[in-house]
Amino acid sequence: MLKKPESMNEVVYFTRRAVDDGKIMAWAFKDMCPECGKGLMGKPVEKGKVKIRAKEYVCPECNHTVEKNEYEETLTLSVEYTCPKCRFEGEAEIPFKRKSFQGVKSFVFECEKCSEKIPITKKMKGIKEK
Repeated sequence: MLKKPESMNEVVYFTRRAVDDGKIMAWAFKDMCPECGKGLMGKPVEKGKVKIRAKEYVCPECNHTVEKNEYEETLTLSVEYTCPKCRFEGEAEIPFKRKSFQGVKSFVFECEKCSEKIPITKKMKGIKEK
């Protein structure tokens, strides 16, 4: 059983969407600071607002900074889904890394039952038809 986030302050990424006849809910929890181990790493806060397109993550306790790509490679994406092909309800954990799937950068995982590849694309991105 996957641990679900209690609030959006706990996660780096969260999405809930319908894919054809299936459903997907996916999230990636923030990690603790590798330096001090006290604070959750997050995007920098400037003048009380989170810097959305930041290139780094910062610890609020000790101000330790880690590059965005380096930090995100250590995260795990948890997925709760209903397969659009076989209607199987399952869970998966995959690395937090987007791969090309039919020409679109996506998180891709397989259905446990029918092995159908299910992509989680960025919002509004359509998968190219063959």
